[in-house]
Amino acid sequence: MNERTRTGLEILRAAVLMGILGDVLLRQTPWGLNVLLFIAALVAALVMLTVRRRIEFWTPQLLGLNAALVVFAAMFVWRDSIELRVFDTFAILLILAVISLQSLNIQPQIAGAFHYIAGTIWSGINAAFSPFLLVFSDVEWKSVQQTGFTRHLIPLLRGILIAAPLLLIFGALFVAADSAFEGIVDRTFSFLPETVIEHFFFFGFFAWITAGFLRGAFIGISKQPAISIVPPESESEPAKPQNLSVTDITDEEEKTQQTAESRSTNSFANFDNSVFPHGFTLGAVEVSVILGLINLLFLGFVIVQIPYLFGGFELVQNTPDFKLAEYARRGFGELVAVSALVLPVLMVSHWLLRKDGSSNGRIFKVLAVIQIGLLFVIMISAAQRLLLLTGNLGYGLTTVRFYPMAFMVLLAMIFLWFGATVLRGNRHHFAWGALWIALLVLGTLHVFNPDDFIVKTNLKLMQEGRDFDGDYNASLSDDAVPELLSGFQQMDGDDKCDVARRLSFRFTQQKGESDFRSFNLSRSRAKELLDDYLSELRSVGDCETY
Repeated sequence: MNERTRTGLEILRAAVLMGILGDVLLRQTPWGLNVLLFIAALVAALVMLTVRRRIEFWTPQLLGLNAALVVFAAMFVWRDSIELRVFDTFAILLILAVISLQSLNIQPQIAGAFHYIAGTIWSGINAAFSPFLLVFSDVEWKSVQQTGFTRHLIPLLRGILIAAPLLLIFGALFVAADSAFEGIVDRTFSFLPETVIEHFFFFGFFAWITAGFLRGAFIGISKQPAISIVPPESESEPAKPQNLSVTDITDEEEKTQQTAESRSTNSFANFDNSVFPHGFTLGAVEVSVILGLINLLFLGFVIVQIPYLFGGFELVQNTPDFKLAEYARRGFGELVAVSALVLPVLMVSHWLLRKDGSSNGRIFKVLAVIQIGLLFVIMISAAQRLLLLTGNLGYGLTTVRFYPMAFMVLLAMIFLWFGATVLRGNRHHFAWGALWIALLVLGTLHVFNPDDFIVKTNLKLMQEGRDFDGDYNASLSDDAVPELLSGFQQMDGDDKCDVARRLSFRFTQQKGESDFRSFNLSRSRAKELLDDYLSELRSVGDCETY
């Protein structure tokens, strides 16, 4: 039994286990502790396969990625915000995609953004289709030794198939003969067909995608890790004839195939603009025109719109028929879009930059620094608009206003990292650092607790005379419940009614939820507080509560 078969069998065992855990744990919603347990088991499978089959993959970078998987799975136990849980899910999927890059002989810490995108696509394709290759190609079933239990597996299955119809016949006769026995059989085997289908679906889905992902991560596209490319023989020295046996010819063919695979893999790892014709790359003139015109547009926008960008509330007051909401919402949305588009423009233009002259890099660096500087001015303007919209003269804070602001902070940090890496000739470090910056910002958001901060901000604005939307604030996740209850007595009648109705209904829904798989700290704390405040919530006059 060869190494590829051994690896395939261990992947199949891990996939079956993950299928069982997926069915047992993740069918229960809302997700909480079950996600942490499932991801912890997946990380254990990754570590086991790495140590046993691909020890060359065991690096500090892989250790950090596995730890990050567990950390963001644990966030499902900590926070209840739906937005944070969505971001956590994307973070977990992205980390898994980066882990799979090693099977393509690409080191994650020096891979580019293109490789991260390709790794995500590669993981998705593997999860969908690689189990076919695992079962029908990778594992040589004839070479699998049947020892111990596996030696008796086929006779056992044959015995079950033969006994099944006999059991059904005798069982039917016994059921017809005795009502007590019939009751026992009915209670034992009383299950709905849709329940069986549901269990089968969850088991099959998680086993399938786990097998596909692990196959792509540990077997990949070649049997062996990449080997060094042997230089071609000199044309002046003809190859010496060799007397090769059949075995030697087979070995030579396998080495040739491995070398070809190595060239293909290394070409992907070192993928650059040399694969394109000269006309599809950029020189000094093209870069100057493209980035120069964009910079002129940015500069013109900043200069012409300075009163509009930085006028603040005074501009709104002095402009007839001009509403604060229109000023802040419209400007903020467009400026966030501009900020998000600049990064891919700079990354793609730098990747297409020709390496045939040092002036190309210098011109790009100067123009990129100018563009980032102008962009920071625009980002400050966007932040000013949002602060105006959510300040003491505005309309309060919502998730739709909070998360774009957090995204702007993330973009600012990534642009600084872009300057520290790409513009200094270290492009290969950019994607790895940007990944960890994004994970750091996401982790910080969990500590910050956005839903709690939103309610706290809106309660403060309420105390300063602004309207408080009780229905919206009470619709936030259980992360916001402690702050809502602390400010409940300060609300007016309508807001009290809205908050009491929503929180009472939430308590009624959560009252029967006690499954440990859905355990979440925020939900648990909110349930305890709602239990203490329930009589107060239901005592609100002229308000129908549950």
